[in-house]
Amino acid sequence: MADTTQHDDPRPRTPSPLAQLAEAHRVGTTFKGWDGEPAEVAPETLVAVLTALGVDASSDTAIAQALADSATAAWRSVLPHVVVVRRRDADPVPLHVPAGAEVDFWAVDENGVRHPGTVGEPGEARTVDGRDLERREGTLPHAVPLGWHTLHARVDGQESTCAFVVTPDRLSTTAALADHRGWGLMAQLYSVRSADSWGIGDLADLGRIAQAAAQHRGDFVLVNPLHAAEPVPPVEPSPYLPTTRRYFHPLYLRVEDIPEYASLDTAARTRIDALAAGFSAVNTATDLLDRDSSYAAKLEALELVFAVERPAGRQQDFDAYRAHQGRGLADFALWSALAEAYPPDAPEWHDVGRPGSPGARQFTERHAPRIEFHAWLQWLLDEQLRDAQRAATDAGMSIGVVHDLAVGVHPSGADAWALQDVLAAGISVGAPPDMFNQLGQDWSQPPWHPDRLAASGYVAFRDMLRNILRHAGGIRVDHILGLFRLWWIPQGEAPGAGAYVYYDHRALIGILALEAERAGAIVVGEDLGVFEPGVQEYLAERGILGTSILWFEQDEDGPLPPEAYRKGCLTTVTVHDLPPSAGYLAGEHVALRERLGLLSRPVEEEQAEDRAVQEKFLDLLRERHLLADGPAGVPETVEALHAFIGQTPSILLGVALADAVGERRTQNQPGTSDEYPNWRIPLADADGRAVLVEDLAANGRFSSLVASLGLTSDPGPTGPAARPAG
Repeated sequence: MADTTQHDDPRPRTPSPLAQLAEAHRVGTTFKGWDGEPAEVAPETLVAVLTALGVDASSDTAIAQALADSATAAWRSVLPHVVVVRRRDADPVPLHVPAGAEVDFWAVDENGVRHPGTVGEPGEARTVDGRDLERREGTLPHAVPLGWHTLHARVDGQESTCAFVVTPDRLSTTAALADHRGWGLMAQLYSVRSADSWGIGDLADLGRIAQAAAQHRGDFVLVNPLHAAEPVPPVEPSPYLPTTRRYFHPLYLRVEDIPEYASLDTAARTRIDALAAGFSAVNTATDLLDRDSSYAAKLEALELVFAVERPAGRQQDFDAYRAHQGRGLADFALWSALAEAYPPDAPEWHDVGRPGSPGARQFTERHAPRIEFHAWLQWLLDEQLRDAQRAATDAGMSIGVVHDLAVGVHPSGADAWALQDVLAAGISVGAPPDMFNQLGQDWSQPPWHPDRLAASGYVAFRDMLRNILRHAGGIRVDHILGLFRLWWIPQGEAPGAGAYVYYDHRALIGILALEAERAGAIVVGEDLGVFEPGVQEYLAERGILGTSILWFEQDEDGPLPPEAYRKGCLTTVTVHDLPPSAGYLAGEHVALRERLGLLSRPVEEEQAEDRAVQEKFLDLLRERHLLADGPAGVPETVEALHAFIGQTPSILLGVALADAVGERRTQNQPGTSDEYPNWRIPLADADGRAVLVEDLAANGRFSSLVASLGLTSDPGPTGPAARPAG
């Protein structure tokens, strides 16, 4: 938690009642300003953030009452809302019971097995609401398996329950990587087309990308978030501002791979083939990607396929999928039909204010076929995601597809509507001012409400992870620091007028580890940026891999040598928020920011500093004999950079597909929206020619760059070479 003492006066001071209330609800009262010095959170910000948490801080009287309530809140229920533990380090469970009561305590695991517990002697006593209560501790045996269980406490014949989640001490999937170092491709899937794509890379292309990497003994393909966007065009181009994080974007479906495509009548088949043919020339063009045209065509084709009668076995599979997904899929499909019918600002949304409302039920009855259509799309995505992962592992990948999890969701999207009970209203997530952005950042995303999410047993968080990991070998968590704390910005305020709200990271990281363990998946946390001491160490302790970007790995003495990099890490040369390495070496990131008016000092100064930093890295490459003295070409320099990360101890190395083919253009320029065509750049080579999936196997630059890592030759009997290449 944040420090509440004066930083220019060594004498401690008593925090104000408002600051005490903020601390009681895990709201930070200070933060590090853009100049690196501690800054105080404004009182009005604390009031607004507490209000969003459901705490009345509108007056001195209200603050005093809220402080008193917070001190006794845990005493008002026998069991906590939820208990999340590590398997070998299960702390005793606090029980708040009437003084002298007879107490029984046990757990029932998800398989129905009862695990008796013991109850300790009375501890602290307190009178709450006129009742004499005492705290006791319930202890369970260590034999309770991993999983989602239920705690029971019977007090004088009255039974209470709560969710009980037993999580792994450390991911075994991470330990399995210790036998050999692996590498993988990082791809923006939408940008990588094949000759038979519909203008946008899809899940069939994903399987082929994995196979191309596997030919070079690659272990994984890390793709951009595949979360669903709007149900009809126009759609948000950023994969990091989805409508939901649980379900996927039908834009990525390959229509021809749907089994019912083979049963289309002549007219429907002719129409779909004509739609597909319209993208033949688009796939080999390097104009900006047009998601809206591709999606409109796919939706027309998908509606024709949806009309085909499904065989009994296929219908049973669809029904089983809907039953398995339950309320979550029903709500998402309903929202999708609603969003088709009504624009975000339509008054009709007031009639369907939340799932289960009378208006929502009436809409469901009137539009059942359309809701079924959207559920059917998710079933197809589930099947094609399964096939992509199977293509990757069948080709020899030890991990396969690694999905990216965005930080949050669109404030008018499906999750914001369906999960409003566990999201905070009137708040946006962002980042405080720092040396790179002195105004701070507002990401326009509603955050989890920490208390309500816990009170729900973390079900929405679990279900999101579980669905992403159904057919995946791993997950990358963007801004994993958000599982520790998030910068909350009250609605209508500037990004700097926010405060950190702290989460129960032990619970959230534990659940993340549990769901990954059960899926047999690795977890990579994007742990870059400003964080508190101990965060990276805690993640490593739980088996969560970190992230290292070569250009960011430097200290006051200059670039870090490769041996100073972390072992438990995914290390790469570049990232999607920077230009590909060829563009970065040419200073494209500076030139672009200058063209867009994003620089805060003369471009000549920015270029000089950037070049000086680059030269320090290149000098280190020369010292390591990875780069010859004197002028070097771009391909040779990019290979030397990758050879450098190959000398690190990091157990996973990532190669941007854009680097592998010589692309120079930036996919995303942070701090812009329409000023730059973010997320709309198709994959091209150094000469500006489109690169298709079919081209990868014979691409000499691709092969040479991968070889520079030093991982694909004679890796030993336990390494990737022991697996078939295809």
